[in-house]
Amino acid sequence: MSSSLHRNGHAATAPLVEVHNLTKRYGNRVAVDHLSFTLSPGKITGFLGPNGAGKSSTMRLMLGLDHPEAGTATIGGHPYAELPRPLSTVGALLDANAAHRGRSGYNHLLALAQSQRLPRRRVAEVLDLVGLRDVARRRAGGFSLGMGQRLGIAAALLGDPDVLVLDEPVNGLDPEGVLWIRNLLRRLADEGKTIFVSSHLMNEMAVTADHLIVIGRGRLIADCSTAEFIAQHSVEGVLVRTPSAPALSAILLAAGAEVEFDGDALVVSGLAAERVAELAAREHIVVHELPPRRASLEEAFMALTRASVEYAAAEWSN
Repeated sequence: MSSSLHRNGHAATAPLVEVHNLTKRYGNRVAVDHLSFTLSPGKITGFLGPNGAGKSSTMRLMLGLDHPEAGTATIGGHPYAELPRPLSTVGALLDANAAHRGRSGYNHLLALAQSQRLPRRRVAEVLDLVGLRDVARRRAGGFSLGMGQRLGIAAALLGDPDVLVLDEPVNGLDPEGVLWIRNLLRRLADEGKTIFVSSHLMNEMAVTADHLIVIGRGRLIADCSTAEFIAQHSVEGVLVRTPSAPALSAILLAAGAEVEFDGDALVVSGLAAERVAELAAREHIVVHELPPRRASLEEAFMALTRASVEYAAAEWSN
């Protein structure tokens, strides 16, 4: 793959991506509400939010597909519409079904390349990169969801851009494909590119994203590193495995801990592991395991965005 590493033999500096006071309404609904953030080159930034939070609207505004009521979204100081060769600056995947269904994957990419005066060889290069060389002459309308996703990623990479804006890039990919794109994005970020990825897969974002932008109801609610986000918006605890879970639970509750049952184990917060061990030993309760329980990105996300969920299902009760 041709990459920014080929420019003078070292990583290029990606243009700064800035969103400032961005606001967009659809009728009476505010989709994006005075939203501001900056994307850093050399990092994978995850873009998270509940359904209806305004993620897709924000990406469309960044790419000039919608017009804001207020605010700006710029790449290197310029709106997307003013970029002279946009595919060579920003690569985007918003809809994997955007390809003409009657065209082959090769011809879809060739048309994009010719529109930007990109060399024909880039089509073959990106088809190889995404693993579609053997099916390149098949019509895009016959592609599976995963193949269509790979074609969309190939289109985003066609101009060897320094900025990538990707909406749910792993949607439809099998586990091997998910690992492939995770490694690809890491390599591109290491080259100095700016990677902006929207996803609802928390486990994937936890191992992929360096930084997080989290929005709710169109407003910014977090802008920090992934590790900082988890630490700030969740409570870590201790996982206790013991054959005397009910008895130990009562003792820990009396000592001021919060205790939840997790199968045959206890999840304890509010007491250090050493104190849990001391209380168990004092009462001659056997403890088989006492590891720290690390909070997950999903737990932290749910805790932070609970009040920002627009479409919440009622809890089931008998």
